[in-house]
Order: sequence, then C-alpha cells, then structure tokens
Amino acid sequence: MEKPLRVRTEVDEKGNEKPLEFVAEGKEVRIAEIVDRWFDSDCNYYKVVSDDEISYLLRHNLETAGWELVETPPTTDDVPSEP
Repeated sequence: MEKPLRVRTEVDEKGNEKPLEFVAEGKEVRIAEIVDRWFDSDCNYYKVVSDDEISYLLRHNLETAGWELVETPPTTDDVPSEP
C-alpha cells in the first residue's frame, strides 16, 4: 500500500531529484545508500537503505511531484511464527 511522504532531496548531476531522507509515520529516516533506481515515463523509483540498514522502495511521481512509500520492511506482525 502506498503512503504519501515528505522527502528531502537534492538534484544530481543529471538534473534528477534524489532522496536524502524522509518522514514515515512520524519517524525521520536518513538514507545511507541508493541501492537501485529506475525511471518510468511518469515515475522514478528508488530502492534505498536507511542508516539503520532497513530497505525501502520509494516512488517519485513526476506529474504531481509527490513521493510515496511503496514498500516497507516487514514488521513482526507480518512474519509468520515458527511451528
């Protein structure tokens, strides 16, 4: 499920915005590394790792200039328990 985000960015050498940090559910997340990114006609996607080593997938909608959290790390509620 996509969640709108407030994202702090900078512009790279090619003129693309790249995320530096974002706020999700009241928590500030600093991006340590952009692991992968890919570009679509209307959105850019960024697979990032936070400074506490958690992976996230972010989408930047080029038409609205909005950012969304597309994929979040699993919580303990999402992980099945061992038998």
